[in-house]
Amino acid sequence: MPHPSRRQPSQRWPDRLWIIRHGESAGNVARDAAHRAKAARIALDGRDVDVPLSPLGQEQSRSLGHWFAAMPEEERPEVILCSPYRRARQTAALLHEAGGLPVEREDFVIDERLREKEFGVLDGLTTLGIREVHPDQAEFRRLLGKFYHRPPGGESWCDVILRLRSALDTISLHHGGRRVVIVAHQVVVLCLRYLLENMTEEEILAIDREGDVPNCGITEYRFDADKGATGALTLERYNFVVPLQREGTPVTSEPDAKAVAP
Repeated sequence: MPHPSRRQPSQRWPDRLWIIRHGESAGNVARDAAHRAKAARIALDGRDVDVPLSPLGQEQSRSLGHWFAAMPEEERPEVILCSPYRRARQTAALLHEAGGLPVEREDFVIDERLREKEFGVLDGLTTLGIREVHPDQAEFRRLLGKFYHRPPGGESWCDVILRLRSALDTISLHHGGRRVVIVAHQVVVLCLRYLLENMTEEEILAIDREGDVPNCGITEYRFDADKGATGALTLERYNFVVPLQREGTPVTSEPDAKAVAP
């Protein structure tokens, strides 16, 4: 039981929070092909926001949906927040189609603050391409590090964190005590961990160096009323891919096509 002095009239944080990276996208596949060919550019037409899931990404999303569907209904998500990018919206839709999200599609909340990190002039370039086309940006990034480097027309990790602070305030205001799913992107997953766990730059970049966030990997938090003065979210698991493995669905962890800065 929480100590009486710590009881609050209303709970700020969700009871449970699942943060999910979208399934494998056509951009992930194209990026790998570009690196194998030692190409400067990734072969994708159109905007990053419109990049769809690959067939494997669709399979991954359904497998994760089956895992949520196997939960008792009183434990399943109640609120769905989603990046506006097509690959994230498709992932959420397939989770719903597989029975894992007992929420009407019309009630999904599309929040542009959960969008992919914007790469500006580096869009569509491989690591080799950045060094060839924008050697000055490669050098700036080396000097500043990925946390603070902002390419022209793009964002740094700090810029992403700034908009995510606002998104977390909205979640606290409207969804305290509920079970919430966020479907977004690799950098968003990492930046949310930075915020929720009060990390330093060094701590979150060390986690980033350990490996990419898997497609349809789960980062899960539970509310702990005894943590801090008013309770807080506590990390339960990170990069959880058992739902995919149980169904024999291949696990992938490629960075997004646009997230290729050296």
